[in-house]
Amino acid sequence: MLKPQKKISKREIKEDKLVTKYFEVRQWIDANTKILSYVGMGIAALIVIAFLWSKSRADSNEKATAMLAKIAPYFDEGRYDLAINGVPQEGTQGLQALVDEHGSTHAGEIAKLYLADSYFAQKNYDKALSTYDDISISDKMITASAYAGMASCYEVKHDFSHAASYFEKAASKNMTEVQAPENLQRAAANYAASGDKEKAVELLHTLKKEFPNSPYARDIDRYIAEYSA
Repeated sequence: MLKPQKKISKREIKEDKLVTKYFEVRQWIDANTKILSYVGMGIAALIVIAFLWSKSRADSNEKATAMLAKIAPYFDEGRYDLAINGVPQEGTQGLQALVDEHGSTHAGEIAKLYLADSYFAQKNYDKALSTYDDISISDKMITASAYAGMASCYEVKHDFSHAASYFEKAASKNMTEVQAPENLQRAAANYAASGDKEKAVELLHTLKKEFPNSPYARDIDRYIAEYSA
């Protein structure tokens, strides 16, 4: 008489599947050891590259900071040509060279603002505009200054609509007593010049509400009345 077959438990089935899966994975690893080693090497290489890139940026920023410290006095003295082009006989590179070599660093972005301001002072508004536009930095004050610089370029070109828009951007980027009142006032003036007096009045009310003690808020009611007429 045939003996009844032994009933396999659920636990045994589960264990058998785990054993089978283990050997499948083991075989795959054995077959792909070379690939896995390459992947590991690739990850290690990426870590090394990231470290070197970070160190390179830090070194580049340090060099840019030193260069900016040497050339900034020429800007402060209003000697804009020397500030832009440097003083080769003294071994001092100008802002343009600094930006070309280290423009992506924090100090390089600040140098762009100096460079753009220098071009603006020389009435080279197109170059100033493109340099302001190239500034990309997380610092709110620098970004607001770049927007205000672009606005000033458009203003002297009598493109009052764009000037108003960028002065408004500058104000909203850094709503502090240091920058916002002037930018709000100039945005309002340019909106009025472009024919959008309603927007001008709106910004003047913002200036009056947010910065009532600012010098730019003086006689503001007179301007509101003038633009509302």
